[in-house]
Amino acid sequence: MTRILLTGGSGFIAAHVLDTLLERGHSVVATVRSQEKGQRILDAHPTVGKERLDFVVVEDIAQPNAFEKAVISDPPFEAVIHTASPFHFRAVDAQNELLAPALNGTKGILHAIKKSAPSVKRVVVTSSLAAMFDVAKPGDYVYSEADWNPIKEDEVDKNPTFGYRGSKTFAEKAAWDFIEKEKPGFTLATCNPPLVLGPVINHLASLDSINTSNERIRDLITGKAKESCPRTGTSLWVDVRDVALAHVLAAEKPEAANKRFFLTAGNYSNTEIVGIISDQFPNLKDKLPSGEALVPGDVPPESRIGFDNSRSKEVLGLTYRPLRESVVDAVKSLQGLLRGD
Repeated sequence: MTRILLTGGSGFIAAHVLDTLLERGHSVVATVRSQEKGQRILDAHPTVGKERLDFVVVEDIAQPNAFEKAVISDPPFEAVIHTASPFHFRAVDAQNELLAPALNGTKGILHAIKKSAPSVKRVVVTSSLAAMFDVAKPGDYVYSEADWNPIKEDEVDKNPTFGYRGSKTFAEKAAWDFIEKEKPGFTLATCNPPLVLGPVINHLASLDSINTSNERIRDLITGKAKESCPRTGTSLWVDVRDVALAHVLAAEKPEAANKRFFLTAGNYSNTEIVGIISDQFPNLKDKLPSGEALVPGDVPPESRIGFDNSRSKEVLGLTYRPLRESVVDAVKSLQGLLRGD
């Protein structure tokens, strides 16, 4: 059993990481922003004792020394999985809403580990395709772990998308720079997923507080998108359960040391998601867009993104769930929220 610190423990991906860690026999302490969120995590795992699951409050990861106390544990931590970072496209002030938490949080936890948690041997950081994607690349370009987003810091305020992409790029680069310059007693691995779909298992007050990736499915099943299918955007995707397992394997496997992992199951379109929901949930057909309303959600073959996910398969041993399974399970989980299950 390995004792692991999991940051951002109540997040969409982190909730699945937590369950995967527990299933694989690890002991976990999750960081959360409030006592209430921490208690929700404990309440969701009533049969797991405090020696295997606990939480610590870190109110603002952007603050200096935010993780100083969180990294200290008895028994001590052997690994850290850092998922805490904002992901949304509603930022008005990208520097303070996205860049500062992502950059300061990543640098802050790495410094805290080096200073106060010498037992930690592996740190896994949640990055993103956003840290790899380059809009200037041709349509048939094949992305891999070798790619970096060329965004400059003065571009992050152009729009919320630039803000998010910048936050992930600069935070991940800061992590690799730290390893190179500080030469700590731990190795690093980063997980770089694109759009993450799949079931929601973290407690939500309402569907309004759903993770950004699943907003499109929420809008489809509630009829909000009936008049116009949401635009697909970047056409790569992955299931949240595969992302969670990748984080855990990156913490467990010696051969994952100092590697990036591009996590993707392939291309998709929102039009395909509509088709899956229509097939699997006939009672929702009247809420779904059809005909001309589907056009914005389509992705023609020439616009689909090339990818090489071989490292995640060869080093981590991942296999990826199909889109149908991910969408069906996402819809079922959201229907449960609608019913108040």
